[in-house]
Amino acid sequence: MDTKKVNEASGKMDDNEDIGSVMGFSGFGKKARTFDLDAIFEQTRRTAIERSQQILEERQKEIQMEEEGDSSYSVNPSGHSQKQKGAAASSSAQKSESTSGSSGSDSDSDSEMPSQPGTQDDDGDLVGPPLPPGYTGSTAQSDDEDEGETQDDDDDDDNPVKKIPDSHEITLQHGTKTVSALALDPSGARLVTGGYDYDVRFWDFAGMDQSLQAFRSLQPCECHQIKSLQYSITGDVILVVSGNSQAKVLDRDGFNVMECVKGDQYIVDMANTKGHTAMLNSGCWHPKIKEEFMTCSNDGTVRTWDVKSEKKHKSVFKPRSYQGKKVIPTCCTYSRDGKLIAAGCQDGTIQIWDRNLSVHTKFHCRQAHSPGSDTSSLCFSYDGMTLASRGGDDTLKMWDIRNFKKPVNEASGLVNFFSMTDCCFSPDDKLIVTGTSMKKEEGNGKLVFFDRVSFQKVYEVEVTNASVVRSLWHPKLNQIMVGTANGMVRVYYDPVKSHRGAKLCVVKSKRKERQAEALTQDYIITPHALPMFREARQRSTRKQLEKDRLDPKKSHKPEPPVSGPGRGGRVAAHGGTLSSFIVKNIALDKTDDSNPREAILRHAKEASENPYWVAPAYKQTQPEPLFAEESEEDEEADKEPEWKKRKI
Repeated sequence: MDTKKVNEASGKMDDNEDIGSVMGFSGFGKKARTFDLDAIFEQTRRTAIERSQQILEERQKEIQMEEEGDSSYSVNPSGHSQKQKGAAASSSAQKSESTSGSSGSDSDSDSEMPSQPGTQDDDGDLVGPPLPPGYTGSTAQSDDEDEGETQDDDDDDDNPVKKIPDSHEITLQHGTKTVSALALDPSGARLVTGGYDYDVRFWDFAGMDQSLQAFRSLQPCECHQIKSLQYSITGDVILVVSGNSQAKVLDRDGFNVMECVKGDQYIVDMANTKGHTAMLNSGCWHPKIKEEFMTCSNDGTVRTWDVKSEKKHKSVFKPRSYQGKKVIPTCCTYSRDGKLIAAGCQDGTIQIWDRNLSVHTKFHCRQAHSPGSDTSSLCFSYDGMTLASRGGDDTLKMWDIRNFKKPVNEASGLVNFFSMTDCCFSPDDKLIVTGTSMKKEEGNGKLVFFDRVSFQKVYEVEVTNASVVRSLWHPKLNQIMVGTANGMVRVYYDPVKSHRGAKLCVVKSKRKERQAEALTQDYIITPHALPMFREARQRSTRKQLEKDRLDPKKSHKPEPPVSGPGRGGRVAAHGGTLSSFIVKNIALDKTDDSNPREAILRHAKEASENPYWVAPAYKQTQPEPLFAEESEEDEEADKEPEWKKRKI
């Protein structure tokens, strides 16, 4: 910048001050700061020269140290010694400082700072001041301690068994029959359970106390067993898959949102029907699209649906056997990214389609499980490359979808009696969890944990003396929900490792029901009543209860026995008055009037011999009765059969 321009700017400022004084105000704002640019440039040039000289001197010292063979060592935080070059580190730091722009007082402060060569780690960051030349002392006196501590921490991080939250548990009583469906919303605030008793129960962890009672119970599908329940990705609706052919979608409070249409069972090609025509087996929501869900049925199809269009499905996938015949899918699921659809079938196959191509399968394994066994569950890992399958042939297998010909690992001997036994991955993707079944009074159902890499059984939990059907490990809560065959839902958690969920309700004390000591009369407000009829205003409920307790009428105090002849309409002893005497005689009358005809005919003989009511009135005028005598002809006529008698 030229000094001439600076002078012109100062002249304009003087003109502005004159205008302001004429117009009656002090100025147009704050006064602008002025800088001596020539002095700033000169100071910067001197600083650069000084730093260049320092760098040259440090380089010469570095060369001398290398020639003499002197080297120093420093210890980094991980406990390993490293050879360092102090001068080079400081020179690189000085270079970085000299390249940054500086002006005014900032440049002055930078130039005055002494340059201290520091220690470098692997990344080139400064760790500390250098050791003096020729120092031969030990710098690794705490290496063993540091290595021991870091090794313990690494073992805790690498061992997934220590991350299993099973130190505490609570029990939710769904009913007495098998819990065949479990679902947690994405936030982990609400749990939904369904079972063979047709009931769907809603549990709210934040609203429950230690009594652990469900806040709502309903039967959305009447007399059909609940096969599957799942919250959508937003948690606002629930998919209900039952034993009928129509899946339902409920909102968070259990009210009906939509019901899938039933297909035409007389059409052979299931692609031409608008819905399922046989019992449903499983269903799930799309992991990315909140309106889309999928169901599979005994009619041999896997269908995708849209919540907004309940009159027809979106697409149909038809599993086929090796001969091209229809196969029944028993379970279905989406991949984590929602691009693949997988189905396990009754012939032991696992078939995977591209979601947008419903004709041919993308991956197909013909002998994944034993033919004729129901594959009960399919689950993709969180990384999307591994698929776990729980078979009805008592096996658990892990597959790599990039090489889908044979399983990567396999575990056998896991008894499975139910067509909806779950398998799932742990939140860190290092464990696979499944449940085992057992016969009645032959042991306990177990929750078994397998290592994903080695596929060795690393841990197991004995749940109860019934089969373990459903299992769910929520990644946000870090809690494990287990549904059993005796109607219980076990929730496993750890006070340190878990978050919210069951921890919210176990700390709340059970609400005590308040028992009213006496029936209090309702307070009726009568503002225009006379003072003698106006009721006093209630001041305290406790005082009112004590007052009503003393009132014999309000507290229903039993009346004492009456002494004397009686008072207030009460009689001392029965028989003392006319009414009580009559009541006593009626009560003591032993005559049985249960048969009225016998009671009347009992007086017939006496009435004919001694008439009292009708006959005496006609005694004087009544003629003597004359009856015709019976002849022989009449006797013969009586002997004739009915069909010979003359009809009159």
